[in-house]
Amino acid sequence: MSPQRSDLKEGDKAPNFTLPTDGDGQVSLSKLQGQKVILYFYPKDDTSGCTAEACGFRDAFPDFSEIDATVIGISRDSVAKHDKFKAKHDLPFTLASDEQGEVCEAYGTWVEKSMYGRKYMGIERATFLIDGTGTVRRIWRKVKVPGHVDAVLNAAKEI
Repeated sequence: MSPQRSDLKEGDKAPNFTLPTDGDGQVSLSKLQGQKVILYFYPKDDTSGCTAEACGFRDAFPDFSEIDATVIGISRDSVAKHDKFKAKHDLPFTLASDEQGEVCEAYGTWVEKSMYGRKYMGIERATFLIDGTGTVRRIWRKVKVPGHVDAVLNAAKEI
């Protein structure tokens, strides 16, 4: 595990990680060297915004494949929840489980949130575009789902 790092910015080396994934797999960023990687962090499987975002990446998946970009969704849900979410929505990309929150911390997506005046800790919806050398090329924080997948795809085509 990399040291905690929440000040990650464009041009930095992406923190490496190894996480369990759906289908009893595992994913390591270091093993994806040479490929473009889209890491998108989302709060929770099967909630409305997260489902819309996942389905957006699903629908654009052929376009990401065409430019050799690997899409990985990360939340703190368990692998079992990821398996159900992936099957329910026919998601063709990897869902990684960060139950301990270490990768969320490293990427600065574990933040204080507020809803109806109540403060709590949760995952900020964020996406990181990492190039084949492991460098963070683009960061989207506080993502609004409409139009986001297209913006990520267009940026990925440029690197």
